[in-house]
Amino acid sequence: MQNFRNLEVWKKSHALTLKVYESTAQFPREEIYGLTSQLRRACASIPTNIAEGSGRESAADFARFLQIAVGSASETEYLILLAHDLKYITANQYTELIGTTIRVRKMLITLLKSVRTSSNPRPITHNPQLVC
Repeated sequence: MQNFRNLEVWKKSHALTLKVYESTAQFPREEIYGLTSQLRRACASIPTNIAEGSGRESAADFARFLQIAVGSASETEYLILLAHDLKYITANQYTELIGTTIRVRKMLITLLKSVRTSSNPRPITHNPQLVC
């Protein structure tokens, strides 16, 4: 369909993923297979699904992958909240990461609506005045 690297939502979600990796590097060692891993995977799932979906043949397939990315963004948002409540990240890190995650999710929803609209053209309605 299109090159995912040209999508602003992919660029922003990729940057978010890099920031999450940087932030989770300071998590306690005992979280390496717990919260660290789960947060990294959830966040990386966002740009990954955008990339995979953009390579699909149909808009409906792309929309399905965008929907998965929206779910991953919601999961990421919760895990960032949890990391903050556990005091694994600072208030400034939390504000930055949550803000970016919410922006990414909103961008995904907007793109998803656009893709769904373009893949569902309006049906031709029957006009009785045109029947001979």
